[in-house]
Amino acid sequence: MGMDEAITARIRMIIEAGDGLSGPDLLGFALDHAVTETGGLGGMVHLRGPGARPPQLTAVHGLIRPVARDWAEVEPAGASAPARAMARGTPVWAPALGTADGTGPALPAGSGLLAVPLITTEGVTGALSVLMAPAERPAPERWAAVEALAAWAAARLREGPPDRGRDRDRDGTGASLADDQVSQALWHMSDAFFAVDGDWRITFVNGEAERLLGTARTTLGRTLWDAFTRLSVDEAEPGLRGRYRRAAESGTPVGFEVRWPTNQRWYSMRLVPVPNGLTVYAADITASRAREAERAAAEHAAAERTARIGELTSALAQALTMRDVVNAIADRVLPPFGASGMVVQLIEGDVIRIAGAVGYPQPFLESIDGASIHEVSPVSEVYQSGAPAFVESAEEYTARYPGMAGRPAAAQKQAWAFLPLIVSGRNIGCSVVAFAEPRRLDAEERALLTALSGLMGQAIERARLYDMEHTRAKELQRGLLPRALPSLSSVTAAARYLPASEGIDVGGDWYDVIPLSGARVALVIGDVMGHGLSEAATMGRLRTAVNTLAELEFPPAELLTRLNDVVSELGDNLYATCLYAVYDPVGATCVFSSAGHPPPAVVRPGHPVRFAGGAPDPPLGAAQPPFETTEVSLEEGSLLVLYTDGLVESAARDIDRGMRHLASALSSAARVPGPEDARDDGGRGDGARGDGGRGESASLERLCDEVLAELLPEKQLTADDAALLIARTHVLAPDHIATWPLSEGPIAAGEARDHVRDQLTRWELAPLTPTAELLVSELVANAIRHGRGPVELRLLRGEGLICEVTDGSLTTPRIRHASETDEGGRGLQLVSALSHRWGTRYTSNGKCIWTEQPLP
Repeated sequence: MGMDEAITARIRMIIEAGDGLSGPDLLGFALDHAVTETGGLGGMVHLRGPGARPPQLTAVHGLIRPVARDWAEVEPAGASAPARAMARGTPVWAPALGTADGTGPALPAGSGLLAVPLITTEGVTGALSVLMAPAERPAPERWAAVEALAAWAAARLREGPPDRGRDRDRDGTGASLADDQVSQALWHMSDAFFAVDGDWRITFVNGEAERLLGTARTTLGRTLWDAFTRLSVDEAEPGLRGRYRRAAESGTPVGFEVRWPTNQRWYSMRLVPVPNGLTVYAADITASRAREAERAAAEHAAAERTARIGELTSALAQALTMRDVVNAIADRVLPPFGASGMVVQLIEGDVIRIAGAVGYPQPFLESIDGASIHEVSPVSEVYQSGAPAFVESAEEYTARYPGMAGRPAAAQKQAWAFLPLIVSGRNIGCSVVAFAEPRRLDAEERALLTALSGLMGQAIERARLYDMEHTRAKELQRGLLPRALPSLSSVTAAARYLPASEGIDVGGDWYDVIPLSGARVALVIGDVMGHGLSEAATMGRLRTAVNTLAELEFPPAELLTRLNDVVSELGDNLYATCLYAVYDPVGATCVFSSAGHPPPAVVRPGHPVRFAGGAPDPPLGAAQPPFETTEVSLEEGSLLVLYTDGLVESAARDIDRGMRHLASALSSAARVPGPEDARDDGGRGDGARGDGGRGESASLERLCDEVLAELLPEKQLTADDAALLIARTHVLAPDHIATWPLSEGPIAAGEARDHVRDQLTRWELAPLTPTAELLVSELVANAIRHGRGPVELRLLRGEGLICEVTDGSLTTPRIRHASETDEGGRGLQLVSALSHRWGTRYTSNGKCIWTEQPLP
C-alpha cells in the first residue's frame, strides 16, 4: 500500500522530529501520530514480556481506563487483532462488535482495530494497534502510514542497555528482564525513569534514576518510601509523598516541578498511573528555570524603563522652561541606565551652545560652551549624520577624537551616548548621556535611548520656540491622517485632504481604509463640525476610536452607536458626521451606515453614477440610535466614492447642487479599467498586482485630482475642509474560496485537516499545510469543545491564507495563562504564536474564529 506525497512528507517530518526519542517516549510518540494520521479514536502498543509472559500493554492513547485495563495483556494464541498480527507477522484488521466476541476484550460498537506487528531483527517484538470508526477497512494511505510509523518505532527498539545484572520481579523470583525490549528502551532515556508496583516497591530504574534515588538495580524490590527516607526527601518536600499517592489513586497523569534534596537541582516530575503501579519520569529543568529567571529579570528591567518613559512623557508635557525640560529628562532617563550626567547642546548658526546640564563640573561646561560646529567632535559628527553615536570607554573616545584627549578627565566621564535632537526633520542639537565608568550599551538600550531622544527634542523645541504654532498645526494634521493607504487585494484606494483657505490649516475631516478579517475592508470618512486645532484633536480621538472599534469587528450600525457615545461624552456642543462602510469581496457587497454624512457615490462599470442610501441619520452627538443600514452590490471594478460636505457644499452652492456636480465629475472622469489599469494577478485576489496594480493606483490618484479640480478650483477660497476617498472594488475569485460543513464531534478536526491539506495542494500552497493543519485543528477543537453547531470551515486566498471556523455559539474565545500542571488551555496561545493575525467576529448565527498566514 502506498501513501500520497503529502502524507509521505508528513511521516518523514514526524520521524525526523522523533529522532532522539527512545523507550516509552518513542512508543507513545509513534502511537500518538498513528492515531492522528488515521483520524482514529485511540490506540495501544503491546510488547512481548520476558520468558513466557504474554504481551503486555506498554503505551495507550485515547482509551478510557476500563478499556485499557481489559487490554493489559494479550493472549498469544487468542483471536484478537494484536495477537494475530504478532503471530502472523502481518497487519490485521478486525471490526469490533461492541461486546466480547471472541476476538478480544470489548470495544465500542461500530469501530474496528488495525494491528500492525513491531518487527525487529530478533523477530516480532509486539504490535501497534489503532482503534477507528466506522468499522470499515482503512484507506490504503492510512494503512500505509501506520505501517511506516510501526516499522520506524520497531527499528529503534533494537539497541538495548549494557547488561546490568539481573532484575527481580515483585515476587522475588529473579526473572531476567535483560532481554525485555521496554527496559532496553527505557535504559537509554536521558531523563530519569523508574516504576513502582501497587505496594510501592521499586520494580525498575534506569541509569538516571539510579543517580536520582541512590538505588541500584541490584536492590530492586525495596519500597519507594525507603528511598525517600534515606534521602531525607520528606523533610525537604513534605508534600511529595502525598502527590504520589493521589496520582496513583486518581488514575490520572500528574505533572509538577520539585527541587530534589540530594543535588538541589530542579526536576519536572510526571507521574503516570499504569495497571498495578505507577511510572515516574523526571526531567532536569535546572538550566531552563535559570534562563526563565534571567528572562524575568530582563522583562522586569524593561518594564521599569517603559514606566520611566511614561513618566518622562508626562513630565515633559508639563515642563514649560528649558530648565524644567532638562531636569525632567535627568530625573527620568539617567537612573534606569545608571548614567551619571547629561548635557543638552543646541546649534545656533555655527556655534554649539549649552542649554542645560546635570552631573558635570561647571568649569568643563564653560570650556565647551560656544565651540564651533565645524570642529571634529562627537557633537559635530551627530549633527552632520543625524544618527546617534555611542562611545564605550575613555580610550575609545581618545582614539576617535585625538584633538580632545583631555575632555574625558575634565568631564569625569568614561562612556557616552550622543543622541541627535531632531524635530520635524531638523537637527537642532545633541543630548549627551554620560557614565562615570566604562559602559557597553546593548542593542535594546541603544534603541530605547534613540527613541527617548525624540521625546527630548520635541520637549526642547517646544520650550525654545513659541512662534511655531502654524507649522506644528500642519504637522498635527498630517500625523492624524493616514500617512499611506494600505495596499489590499479587495480594494484599490486613493484619497485627498484639502484644508480650508481660512484659519490655521487644520480641521476635523478624516478618512481611513482599515483591513478587516475575511479579506473584508472598512472604508471610513468623517467630519468634526468646526475648524481649528481643537477640532483636529477631536478628529484624532474619533479616528482612533473608529480604528479600535473596527478591530473589534462591530457591524456599521453598532460601531456608529458606540462612536455616538464617545462624541456625547466629549461635550454637549460637539457634533460630528461619519460614514462607515464594510466591503466584502467574497459576496461583492458593501454594507454601510451614516450619521449625518452625505451618501456615498457608486459608479458601476457601464452604469450611471448614483448615490446609495436614503436620508442619513442625525450627526453623532445628536443622534438617537439605532442607525439605519444600507447594503449595495458592487461588481468587479466598481467605484465607491466617499467625501465630506466641504467638497460639495459652500456659501455659493447648496449640497444638492454640489452632489450633482460631483456626479458629473465622476461620470466624465471615471471609466471601466483598461489594460493599463487592470490588475496583473489574473483575478487571484492575492495581492500580487504587479505593474497593473500600480497603474490602477495611479489612475485613481488622477481621478482624485480631477474631481478636486472640478469641484474646488485652485483659486477658489474655501471656508471648510474637504476630504475625498475613492475606492475601486475587486471581487475575490470563486476558486479562491472554499467552504465545508464539519461534523459536530471529535472527528471534525480530522475532517478539517483533510480539507485543508487537499485544498492547499490544489492551490499549490503545500509549504503552508503543516501550520495550517495545526491551526485549523485548534480552531475546530475550540468550536467543538466550547461552542455549538453547526460548525463550518472556510478558506480564503487573499493577501494571505485565511482560515475561518464558524459555530453557533456567542462565547468569546480568550487566551488564558495555563499553569505548569494544566493538561490543556494552551490552544489559543499556539494559534497566536503560529498565525500572522487571528481574531473573532460575531455573525448573525454565532461567531467566527479566524487566522491569517502570509503566503510564500
